[in-house]
Amino acid sequence: MKIIVVGCGKIGTYIVGTLAAEGHDVTAIDLSESVIKSIADQYDVQTLVGDGTDYDTLQEAGAEECRLFLAMTTSDEKNILCCFLARRMGAHHTVARIEKPETSDRELAFIKQQMNISMFLNPSQIVASELFNMLKLPSGMHADYFARRSFEMVEMKLPADSSLDGMTLIDMRKQYKGKYLIVAVGRGDDVFVPDGFFRLRAGDRITMNASPAEADRVISELGFSTIASRNVMILGGSLTAMHLGKMLVELGTTVKIIEEDRDRCRDLCEAVPEAIVIHGDGAHGDMLMEEGLENCDAFVALTGMDEENILMAIYAASQNVGKTLAKIDRTEFSNLAMKLGLMGQVEPKKLVADLIVRYARAIENAVGNNVETLYKLMGGKAEALEFNVRQNFKRAGVALLNLNGQIKPNILIGGIVRGDQRIIPGPTDSMQVGDRVIVVSAGHTLYDLSDIFVE
Repeated sequence: MKIIVVGCGKIGTYIVGTLAAEGHDVTAIDLSESVIKSIADQYDVQTLVGDGTDYDTLQEAGAEECRLFLAMTTSDEKNILCCFLARRMGAHHTVARIEKPETSDRELAFIKQQMNISMFLNPSQIVASELFNMLKLPSGMHADYFARRSFEMVEMKLPADSSLDGMTLIDMRKQYKGKYLIVAVGRGDDVFVPDGFFRLRAGDRITMNASPAEADRVISELGFSTIASRNVMILGGSLTAMHLGKMLVELGTTVKIIEEDRDRCRDLCEAVPEAIVIHGDGAHGDMLMEEGLENCDAFVALTGMDEENILMAIYAASQNVGKTLAKIDRTEFSNLAMKLGLMGQVEPKKLVADLIVRYARAIENAVGNNVETLYKLMGGKAEALEFNVRQNFKRAGVALLNLNGQIKPNILIGGIVRGDQRIIPGPTDSMQVGDRVIVVSAGHTLYDLSDIFVE
């Protein structure tokens, strides 16, 4: 699919790389020659130095035959204009990055209609929503939902004293009974799609698929607290902090935001009047303690420095704060934070890129692709996809037991929804026409349910 990306900052560049890895025909446009040179050196994509609001630049990039046009600069107005021009030139779908908090939903809806823009994308709001969902789960866990929330896929880290250390998945199912399935395991830099004989280790990151109610029960039995955060401290008064603060106070959570810039503190007080806003340098542990860190059940580090976010989140954990989360922009720091034992983290560029990949596959779905939902797991090293079983599916009705050897390695059928039934599949279950099937995959790019089979 022909895709154009205008604006190649941290987020735009990561999107370019992700879409190129998906096999799309990508053209990257940026005003900076050095940025474009770096992209050309890293990825197999077309590159162009130029302005996305310039007609000749868009024409040279092939906007008239573009199926997906992404405007990812740091200027809302420029992104909107880029999308408007690209659409008029023939681009099928346009996505504009929007950041300004003063732009109302009503105004965005009007612009979207008048400018014929397919979607607005707000990275700060996306990150805040992810953090909000993690705060509702124990120990900074992450959850994705499938088949209209019929299944919840929860990612968690096994602590050093975990009862699962050394246990095979077969033994785990015997001891912790229920309708759930461990569909992926991360260990160091490796990711596994496990079978029943896989042996878990303390420190593993595991992804479990189950109904939301069943997931809560199993998580509780494993010893993780399921109490939602009620007293949250946020370090850094960014736009993400503002969006997250709004979400939390609407839930009845006590929120305290610590910000070093006095003017930004005033803006936060106006935007989130229910929150307590503290002017000060939260990079000092003494100040955090003075502001009641030990009484918080969650701490979120959202400054503009990865190092500070990691260190202060780890410090908060050392003070027995139940949940500690950090925003991390650089992938190498994300890997380091994981090794240092940070409970939860978010990478904005990955969250945005994952959303774009899902949107791109949805476009392809309209022309024959069969992916309904897609989420990246284990830092992007595995995928969970939802497919519809269509009339032309040749293996409909065949028991999974009889498909042994036909399914590619590192692929697992993780769940089946049939009408009102939620099925955690066993050997005698099968995929039927009309089912919604959840597939977990590592090392494969899947566009259709038939892609899971060896040719």
